[in-house]
Amino acid sequence: MRIEKLAAVYRLEVRFVHYPLHPETPDGGRTLEELFAGRGMDVSASQKRLGELAAAEGLPWGNRTHTYNSRLAQELGVWADSEGKARLHDALFRAYFVDGINLGDVEELARIAESTGLSGPAAREVLTSRRFRKRVDEDWARSRTLQIPGVPAFRAGENSVVGAQPFEMLERLVLQAGVERRTPPPGSTP
Repeated sequence: MRIEKLAAVYRLEVRFVHYPLHPETPDGGRTLEELFAGRGMDVSASQKRLGELAAAEGLPWGNRTHTYNSRLAQELGVWADSEGKARLHDALFRAYFVDGINLGDVEELARIAESTGLSGPAAREVLTSRRFRKRVDEDWARSRTLQIPGVPAFRAGENSVVGAQPFEMLERLVLQAGVERRTPPPGSTP
């Protein structure tokens, strides 16, 4: 992915900041048609375009029909980061965008956590105790303060870009922030 490519070339720290994307979504989710009702959006055409973008990036993509409340998944992600298990984010992406799994379901989330090497019982405890609720609340507040209008959003220094961006745009963003290139390993060509 573009972020990993940037991190390989530039000295930067990548940090996920959670965003309140449709926090009003009920526990059982809602169809994409319900979500976009009255907005004049062709859901099928949009799904096709997103699938093409994902394919161009080498990302898996499914035929998702529903949207789900991602709040608990965000809290689980904070816990996974604290445990040094960042690959949970990729598993959550796949579960949601490829497999259409309800990311608001505690049992589904525990199963996803287990698939990445995390403890299922510990994941259930994190989700039922809501131990990381405050951290996600802080991220949501930060998103509002920075006036981030959607996801994905990328920020470096005082500048931000929103939406799927080409590598060159993200590179320009980090260069404007004064991020330095990594020193190439001995014997490699710059």
